[in-house]
Amino acid sequence: MQQRLDHDPHFMIRGIHGLFYTSRAGEARAFARDKLQLPHTDVGEGWLIFDLPEADLGFHPVGQSGQPPSGTHEVSFYCDDIQGTVASLKKRGVVFDEDVSDAGFGFVTYFTMPGGVKVMLYEPKYTKRKSKAKRPAASGSKHRTKHP
Repeated sequence: MQQRLDHDPHFMIRGIHGLFYTSRAGEARAFARDKLQLPHTDVGEGWLIFDLPEADLGFHPVGQSGQPPSGTHEVSFYCDDIQGTVASLKKRGVVFDEDVSDAGFGFVTYFTMPGGVKVMLYEPKYTKRKSKAKRPAASGSKHRTKHP
């Protein structure tokens, strides 16, 4: 069941910003730009900020064996067709750490980005709310780059 927020004009959270810490940041940015083909904004000095079209956020309980400790956070990518996405990414040179498996909540696999950043890719089994169309970039934004 979806919960709607009251239409408070001061409610300003519009999305989530995630960070991957890596000893090879430039290579990881190039990986996300070239292999994952994520849309991005070049903010200068080698920094690319990736503009993901949507996000979701979950809160998992702790205490079960094999789970990370309280306070841990994780970033993963999701897609609509994991087999097709994996095949497309492999053609771009992405190497996967394991085969796709059924994790209950969805079908998952992992790949490692430069600097040892291991990332989950999954196709959720649950139904996601339809995302709203992304707002167009401000006119005159010469550094904005979009990939298909």
